[in-house]
Amino acid sequence: MKKIFILAGVFAVSMAQAQQRMTPELLWKLGRVSAETVTPDGKSVIYGVSYINMDENSSERNLYAIPVNGGQATQLTSTKGGESVVHIDKATGNMVYLHKGQLWQLTGGKGEPKQLTNVDGGLSNVRFSPDGKHLLFSREVHIKDIHSKDKYPDLKKANAYIFNDLNYRHWDTWEDGKFQHVFFAPYENGKVGTAVDIMKGEPHDTPQMPFGGKEDIIWTPDSKAILYVSKKKFGKDYAVSTNTDIYRYDIASGKTINLTEGNNGYDTHPEYNTDGSKLAWLAMDEDGNEADQNELTILDTKSGKKFNLTKDWDETINSFTWSNDGSKIWFVAPTKGTIQLFEIALPKDLGKFSAKSIKQVTKGQFDVNGIVGQSGNNLLVSRTDMNHAPELYRLDTKSGKLTQLTSVNDEVYSKLALSKVEPRVTKATDGKDLFSWVVYPPDFDPNKKYPTLLYCQGGPQSALTQSYSYRWNMQLMAANGYIVVAPNRRGMPGHGDAWNRQISGDWGGQVIKDYLAAIDDVSKEPYVDKDRLGAVGASYGGYSVFMLAGVHDGRFKSFIAHDGLFDMRSWYGTTEELFFANNELKGPYWETKSPTSYKEHNPIEHANKWDTPILIVQGGLDFRVGIEQGLQAFQLAQLKGIKSRLLYLPDENHWVLQPQNAIVWQREFFNWLDETLKKEVN
Repeated sequence: MKKIFILAGVFAVSMAQAQQRMTPELLWKLGRVSAETVTPDGKSVIYGVSYINMDENSSERNLYAIPVNGGQATQLTSTKGGESVVHIDKATGNMVYLHKGQLWQLTGGKGEPKQLTNVDGGLSNVRFSPDGKHLLFSREVHIKDIHSKDKYPDLKKANAYIFNDLNYRHWDTWEDGKFQHVFFAPYENGKVGTAVDIMKGEPHDTPQMPFGGKEDIIWTPDSKAILYVSKKKFGKDYAVSTNTDIYRYDIASGKTINLTEGNNGYDTHPEYNTDGSKLAWLAMDEDGNEADQNELTILDTKSGKKFNLTKDWDETINSFTWSNDGSKIWFVAPTKGTIQLFEIALPKDLGKFSAKSIKQVTKGQFDVNGIVGQSGNNLLVSRTDMNHAPELYRLDTKSGKLTQLTSVNDEVYSKLALSKVEPRVTKATDGKDLFSWVVYPPDFDPNKKYPTLLYCQGGPQSALTQSYSYRWNMQLMAANGYIVVAPNRRGMPGHGDAWNRQISGDWGGQVIKDYLAAIDDVSKEPYVDKDRLGAVGASYGGYSVFMLAGVHDGRFKSFIAHDGLFDMRSWYGTTEELFFANNELKGPYWETKSPTSYKEHNPIEHANKWDTPILIVQGGLDFRVGIEQGLQAFQLAQLKGIKSRLLYLPDENHWVLQPQNAIVWQREFFNWLDETLKKEVN
């Protein structure tokens, strides 16, 4: 058996030498496929493809259509910028899309685009009412005087903010007194009538900032009401709570009611079945816990009864959609290191539903990222794995068979030497099974020794699955000659609710033991060079790197921490979503008996043991993990005489979004690893 394995390795080497390897520049040339909708006749799927223009430091997204049964894709738009579908008329096939804040139309879904609207200030998150008589959209409204130009208009050159309460900044933006509100307006032949602000005067946002979108605002199927998601809190109450609710605004009466009153956590993603007899949404129970189990709730709109369908199911749901006939709900959820599609067949009596009847439709070493829509017995979905960026697939819901539809990046991948990706199970220190993905270089030869990276995931409750990142890209790391070990340590969904919850209040405890157990297990392999181990990660992953730097007992020779939490006291004092800090750290630092998070689980408390080279990356607009975290860590390393480097990105937030900055990030990432984990030939 060993001889066969070695021969296969030799063959793989010869093949890899004839093929290219992934590079940062090639990674950023890939087309980024994102789904839009299925046409009303069910014959085609509309999707967008974004390409990065590195010279202009920007991206452009155009719309395409491809037959559901497969065939040639047709480009629908080519204007500079990005387009998104708003509505496709069932009778005429006319497609209305949003471009630069205005509505445009393609007659019959093709031909030359025609601009329909010219609304001052533009439109966003637009939806047509089902009867076609109104538009629903969102836009910013000035509610409070916070900036000096609003409070003191005579001081035109002043630039000051005056705050009397939290939440004075969020993600990467300072609070300026403006809030996103929901509007509706009469609409006919491209003319938008007088708009009505259904949240008039409220210091609240819809969509939810900073990441909410169209999914937060919907029409009722009869066009008589609007549903919207909002966290109707302000100041400190907003900063310490996750309690969003779903509100129903009646067009005729102008009255608003709270449909989810009494549920204290997130209520999101409302969606009606076709006839409006049932409303489904995702709900979390706990206020302040953003990583609580996401459960599927249904409201019977006739009886007023609510049913939690997944209260007895031990995983969390990412997203869902109704079947066209309303008899089923499909959803995607993380499970055992992947994201798969599941099916719920709804009984007539929802009170008799059992979670045991939830059926897993897809299985395999890939992620089903999201559901686009239905066509007959098929679903259109987005799929990816660690070797391939997202493409659209047709899924037969009866057999679970996936058939690739789009092939935007096939030509690129046909010339690439791909990595072998294998699952691995390690016994954790408490005897539980710890699942990891292990990614090997394209020319992997078991007779050689390789530098190996421990990848530390952020979140801390983000799933680590077969996803494809354009920055933390496993394929790219492996292509540079590194074995990558990516553990599904405590805190990650997909391994049961108890596993998911175990990290809260224990950031530096069992989780760090999980990381060390995973790298120690893989290091037993003869092809892993134990003298060339590194640990890398961002956000909570950056915290993990900082923590490992003080407790790793000489295992690692190199570290990279991006926007990591270094001192839990100063972090608590500067971060903005305090509900997250309170839930994860189990309280503030000034209490008489402060949580262990500020002592045993605080990287700065172990900094006296730091002695290993470290690259520290920090975004200047990161208000989730403030700039002081990265600067403190770098200053410590420098004063201790440790080989260290600071990559400061003044115009980036918690992520790196600008293309050229991303290339700098990746070049510095691999330059650092080359300097500190010198590649050895044999």
